[in-house]
Amino acid sequence: MKKAIKNQYITVNDQVAATATWIKGGETICLSVADELHSQKRLILPLKVLFEDEHLAVIHKPAGMLVSGNQFKTITRALAQNLAGSTLHDAQSPQPVHRLDYATTGALLAGKTSSAIRALNQSFADKEVEKTYHAVTIGEMAEQGVIRSAIDDKPSESHFKMIDSVASKRFGQLNLVELSPKTGRRHQLRKHMAGMGNPILGDALYGEKGLILKGKGLFLHAYSLAFTHPFTAEKLIIEDELPIRFKKIFPVSG
Repeated sequence: MKKAIKNQYITVNDQVAATATWIKGGETICLSVADELHSQKRLILPLKVLFEDEHLAVIHKPAGMLVSGNQFKTITRALAQNLAGSTLHDAQSPQPVHRLDYATTGALLAGKTSSAIRALNQSFADKEVEKTYHAVTIGEMAEQGVIRSAIDDKPSESHFKMIDSVASKRFGQLNLVELSPKTGRRHQLRKHMAGMGNPILGDALYGEKGLILKGKGLFLHAYSLAFTHPFTAEKLIIEDELPIRFKKIFPVSG
């Protein structure tokens, strides 16, 4: 009835089915997948763990990876192999409770129990988690300020503060900037910085065509997460040090 598929086969009453196999009713039909196919689909992705306890964890998200989605290689799929299983009664497969862009690096928070995931989601909804990013921007800019330009017709707010700046033959000036989003719009920081004329270095989507840095990635890093632990009430500030490519531009600041 059905022909064999590479790495898979169908049996009818323990006999491999062919295109000539007819089903009369009452048969036992099984789909078998070869072991080699399972091994090909096993994701092996070591992640740096910045903090972990029975309830939650913070890991370093590398650049060039989706946090979740239909792709095989995602942070969500890799969490279980990098975190210790919780011994609490409502333990489950660890899940991220917020997102970072594909090209963005840095601290990512995940819950390890169903109650932790609910509590952390509520903390984000109540704006009780303070996220701080570091970015390298292009061009002269103010020492600090607030951007309130709407994104997709929705109120948006980002705070910025310059940490350091260096002269650049190609870009004129490069700045190491601390960014604090107060709302959570898609690509908010990238859009806000580009909108004020200081795009983030390496931003091929919102940067100026003549100022795109190829092969180095986006210079946007989720530097820290500050929040109250939902079960211990401890005030946590988890930092993820700047990537090496940032430190090459700003060695003292890094």
